[in-house]
Amino acid sequence: MTTVTNFRKNLFAMVENTVQFNEPVNITTKSDNAVMISEEEYKGLIETLCLSSIPGMREKLTEGLHTPLKDTLSEAEVDW
Repeated sequence: MTTVTNFRKNLFAMVENTVQFNEPVNITTKSDNAVMISEEEYKGLIETLCLSSIPGMREKLTEGLHTPLKDTLSEAEVDW
């Protein structure tokens, strides 16, 4: 967590650190707070929201996580 004044002083270093390590920065101001995240983290969040909005998708993903690899189709078996 950092103040907006400190963030302004160290902007380049904080942006570089966020991009390199995907570590969010919480920025406090007098009126409210903000969070800076990397583009990679942002895209991941948007993809997660998008997939979560599809009815039944969350259950299918959870099921897929618990399906042993031996019980799935190989690439050769999939008709692209």
